[in-house]
Amino acid sequence: MFITQYLAEEHRRCDRFYADAEKAVSEGKWEEAEKAFGLFKEKTLLHFRKEEEVLFPEFESRTGITMGPTQVMRFEHQQMRELLGKLEEALKSRNREEFLSAGESLMVLLQQHNMKEEQILYPMADQHLEREEVVEKMESLGEV
Repeated sequence: MFITQYLAEEHRRCDRFYADAEKAVSEGKWEEAEKAFGLFKEKTLLHFRKEEEVLFPEFESRTGITMGPTQVMRFEHQQMRELLGKLEEALKSRNREEFLSAGESLMVLLQQHNMKEEQILYPMADQHLEREEVVEKMESLGEV
């Protein structure tokens, strides 16, 4: 399996998890929203771990490129972690507008981030890394 395919599919699954949370918040179904958001956060952070603990170090080791796309992706992961915290706080306080506003910011950043990964970083990784081995290592961390 190609790294691009494997991780892009995770992006799509995480998008669906977020859509479920956003829909529940919009409808005022707070308990459902908390469960859906919990799943979205858990799976998104797992996806980040797969990249940060497996893909990025393998890519950097193989290519020698440490100040390029992986550095940008790590920085954006940190920005998204901060937004996840804001979303969690909005859920706790049952603040629909705050949740939807922070969610919109997160989705814009996430979509731009995913596009860069899918169009630049992942194809480079597929070209330079042992695809099956890297995918197996990422799979061993869990399922998104």
